[in-house]
Amino acid sequence: MRLRELLKGDFLRIFPLAALASNNFRQGVAQRWGKGEGSTLPRWSIFDAIIFSATVAPTFPLIPSIPELLEGIWEGILKAVPKKKTSHMKRRHRQMAGKALKDVTSLCKCPACGELKRMHFLCPHCAYTHPAEIFSLAPTPTSLLSASGSSALRIHSTADASFPLQQTIPDAHKLGCHHVCTARGGVGAVAASVGFGGEIKVWRLRKDKDAGDAGTEWALDWEIAPAKNPGSGDRSGTAGGDVWAVALSADEGYLACTTSDGRVHVWDLAGRERIQTYETGARGGGSFAMAVDLSVDGRLTASGHESGGVYVFNNDAGRMVYSLSGLTKPVRAVAFSPGCKRLAAAGNAGIIALYDMEHGEHVGNLTTPSDRPAWITSLDWNDTGDYLISGSLDGKVRVWDVSRGVCVATHSETEGALWSVKWLPKTERALAPGLGKGEMFAAAGASRSISFYREATGS
Repeated sequence: MRLRELLKGDFLRIFPLAALASNNFRQGVAQRWGKGEGSTLPRWSIFDAIIFSATVAPTFPLIPSIPELLEGIWEGILKAVPKKKTSHMKRRHRQMAGKALKDVTSLCKCPACGELKRMHFLCPHCAYTHPAEIFSLAPTPTSLLSASGSSALRIHSTADASFPLQQTIPDAHKLGCHHVCTARGGVGAVAASVGFGGEIKVWRLRKDKDAGDAGTEWALDWEIAPAKNPGSGDRSGTAGGDVWAVALSADEGYLACTTSDGRVHVWDLAGRERIQTYETGARGGGSFAMAVDLSVDGRLTASGHESGGVYVFNNDAGRMVYSLSGLTKPVRAVAFSPGCKRLAAAGNAGIIALYDMEHGEHVGNLTTPSDRPAWITSLDWNDTGDYLISGSLDGKVRVWDVSRGVCVATHSETEGALWSVKWLPKTERALAPGLGKGEMFAAAGASRSISFYREATGS
């Protein structure tokens, strides 16, 4: 009877065919199957070998399998693979051509801890900014407030050249904070923040007379709870609704905030009540209001919406005065000029639209020569209204000369998104030896750090 008729089973296993062809192996198989000592099976065909390996091979545990044979030499094979190495000559050629990695030369010692750090950056050793992305910045004459995806608000002093951490407000918003604002041109005693839970918190700068300047710190003054049912459009005047963006008036007496259903609410901070609600569509059916700003004179309120609409309201008359065109994609930032003559709006279109506030006309655009411009997330005017800065998702801060309509400077310190850029209030005194009196601005975003820039005037 042929051996293949004795073999049964359907369990397949890869078995080394070379071992089946050896004489010693065939003699062992013949003795195992009763052929007697010294007898030998004939050479098998490849088909016989495969059938044998599927059924008889499991009864021979001493015969190694392919993985076991390669186990000892596999590491040697990997080590023998040649490694691709760039020669010294090629590296030198790239360096001479300007394609090599640039050396970081803008380094200095932190005046607080003495560790090495990058210029115009907070020291990572002693001033850890935020453990999450920074979504918003708010300047005062002497400090800078920052909000992030973490629960704490942080305040850095801008009266010192090293921008040290002045105060941390723990558990300000349990789910994180996406907007914080202060009054443009105000004394810097009031701030407002909005958390991802929908709550609005108003903060005031308290001063301990006995402690002097060291006793000055921010403390919670008032909290506006979110509406129990955001979609219902609460009108009781006690709930904040589904709030997103906020802005403070210059006299720090009024707070404007936007909602997801397109409304714009105005709050009286002294009376702690809602005094005005502007509609941008059918009752509760407006487009998501993503940005808001109040003019310095307190006369106008502007809002930017997901639909691309930009609306301007007259606070004295309590009604909408302009519905501005020019942008068809979501508007993420709106900003009045200090003189209240211009309004800048920008967003996913990647362009900055400028509007005249006397007649409500679209007077121009600020654009970059790019086929696919990055989304613009933040805008801010300098104190004179001559320059406008913008932050975008490509990590670039651009400084625009509004009168000429051109970008005069571009800074790209990070590859991550920038969520907020703010000019710091100009002071008549130098911050420190060598810093001069030039204007400064700050930028923050996905890098979780705050970058400070100053005007390169040489003074």
